[in-house]
Amino acid sequence: MQDTLGAFLPGTIIQRPPHRSEPLSGLSFAVKDLFDVGGDVTGCGNPDWAASHDTPETDAWAVDALRGAGATLIGKTITDEISLGLLGINKFYGTPLNPRAPDRVPGGSSSGSASAVAGGLVHVALGTDSGGSVRTPASFCGIYGLRPTHGRISVAGLMTQAPSFDTVGYFTRDAQTFSRVGAVLLGEPIADALLPEIVIASDCFALADAPAWDALQPVVGRLGNATATHSLPLADGELLDWARHQRVLQKSEFHATFRDWIDRVNPRFSSEVAGAFADDGRITVDELAAAKAFRAAAAKRLDDLLDGRRMLCLPTSPILPIARNARLSEIRAAVNRIVDLTCIAGLTGLPQVSLPVATSGPIPVGLSLIGWRGGDAPLIAAARTLARDFSIGLFEEQP
Repeated sequence: MQDTLGAFLPGTIIQRPPHRSEPLSGLSFAVKDLFDVGGDVTGCGNPDWAASHDTPETDAWAVDALRGAGATLIGKTITDEISLGLLGINKFYGTPLNPRAPDRVPGGSSSGSASAVAGGLVHVALGTDSGGSVRTPASFCGIYGLRPTHGRISVAGLMTQAPSFDTVGYFTRDAQTFSRVGAVLLGEPIADALLPEIVIASDCFALADAPAWDALQPVVGRLGNATATHSLPLADGELLDWARHQRVLQKSEFHATFRDWIDRVNPRFSSEVAGAFADDGRITVDELAAAKAFRAAAAKRLDDLLDGRRMLCLPTSPILPIARNARLSEIRAAVNRIVDLTCIAGLTGLPQVSLPVATSGPIPVGLSLIGWRGGDAPLIAAARTLARDFSIGLFEEQP
């Protein structure tokens, strides 16, 4: 395979065969460089991390699950440095190409995985999602992406950065493959079902820039013809408070994860990643307590709203992907805007799927559904139903 997209880490196209032949026989997959693959160091997107850690002997749970279901592992894909990013930029290994918008970023931190799938190098790719690292590149590259219910898919053998947020997610180009892989990783069938009631999160759409809003509105209108929908604001108060509290919690956790390693190794970082550690994670006890209380209240609010029978509809990202050569100030502003919406599922631990439903000119725009807690299989089934009944995918479905 020729990596024409810069999606794979140099020297990591390793071609590991499946353990068995079903039910994913014939599918190839790639894994983000946070997953252990036996015999290859887990580099975490940073050469100093790779140099200071031992090579794992066994595969991560999710890697083993896909190989055990008949899929062939092709190699390891680029991630933002130590997975702290939402745009797909890596100072050391480069920025993978966005096949749908080559002059724009692919989204991160599961950037290489999304690029490899969107560009047709593999059928499936594993990513991780803490603050939006599957959902954002799925939207930017025009593919399907799942962030599961927190804890639903094992993170064994995964380099985690913020344990109360980290999840194992994945990408595909088409809804049928999306469903097949979901059944394996969830360990349950994806049954056909009627679309549930859909709640349109009006305050989430209000945060979207005009190009994203304009692209998504026709699809949202079509949803109303397919199932019961109603529109209401998600937040009881200021929606941006959700992102503010997520930043406090996630920052506290990733500082705890990396502080000792940084102190011991003094690693090289890009200025953007180094800036995330500049204050040594100083968060007051009161700030942390307030964020934890807010998270509990937000989770209850969404659990009550969705009630095991509704799904929430919102833009995956409020912005289109920015230019590959964007200035540092634009990068920081874009990340903050993205988190304003990706924080919702991250803060509450709920499953979310990004659907490749629309474009603004040639640029993909993803629409998201957030499901009820543990409702990952119905969420994937809803994606498959929409793809079949609305022909919303940007790619033709694979057999």
